[in-house]
Amino acid sequence: MTSHSNRHNRMIRRHDLVFVSPAAWCSLLQRRDDLAGEPLVAEWVDRGWPLIARRAMHGETDGLPLGLPLPPYAGKRRLSVLIQPEAIVSTAPPPELNTAISVAPDRWQHTLGEVLSLASRHGVEARIFGSLAWCTLTGLDYLTDTSDLDLLLPIHCGSDLVRLTADIAAIEATAPMRLDGELMRDDGAGVNWREFYSGARELLVKTTDGVTLLDANLFHSSEIQL
Repeated sequence: MTSHSNRHNRMIRRHDLVFVSPAAWCSLLQRRDDLAGEPLVAEWVDRGWPLIARRAMHGETDGLPLGLPLPPYAGKRRLSVLIQPEAIVSTAPPPELNTAISVAPDRWQHTLGEVLSLASRHGVEARIFGSLAWCTLTGLDYLTDTSDLDLLLPIHCGSDLVRLTADIAAIEATAPMRLDGELMRDDGAGVNWREFYSGARELLVKTTDGVTLLDANLFHSSEIQL
């Protein structure tokens, strides 16, 4: 179950779920001719479904950047919008992996169990974004035969990132799908797990404000502000 929080209680980070007011959504759609004729988009907020916080693109300064990915049968478009803070009703972190078990394909079940066991051993909370997350949130069919499992692993000061990423790689070696996703610090800065596992000297670190290169040895330090 997704737990909502008041918008003032937590910093909004990439991949967070953002619920907006129906009135604000209707007003936005009236100004977006490119979204006309998309009944699923028009009904989205009224159905109680969230948008997702994303990285701001160049020139986006007036509002919170949010995304809405449509399922494959609706064109698989990735829609980008800007929402004013007063339009936000509530926010929530991405879904926990264990909430998606019932909607995941049968052939994924063993791998999901392995990932949950890995997360428990490392003391991290496995969350998801991407196709499986949107299936869980909406009940719509986002998964295809080529879908990845997109993981979000919030790390803490005691996390052994070398062992953690090695264990993910070991699971992926026999998984029926690609394991994609990020390691995310408390401040919302994230890096692709595969890039860290590769032993790269510098990592491409993503935040809500943009991307930056950072020495791999410094990523785990909460004292390094981005």
